[in-house]
Amino acid sequence: MTVPHTPAVTDDPREIISIGVLMANGRLAPRTFASRADAEAWAQPDEQVVEYNLLCECDR
Repeated sequence: MTVPHTPAVTDDPREIISIGVLMANGRLAPRTFASRADAEAWAQPDEQVVEYNLLCECDR
């Protein structure tokens, strides 16, 4: 039996990263995505996939 992969749970807020799409108008799309691949599939050619932290602007 194979156990599905689950992301590690962290208490460090710098490790909680969201994936979104920066739309052509400079605003974030009103949703987040489970993976970068999902965001890339949803984004239009003139939009950019971004990873961000809602709590802080931290370098990883």
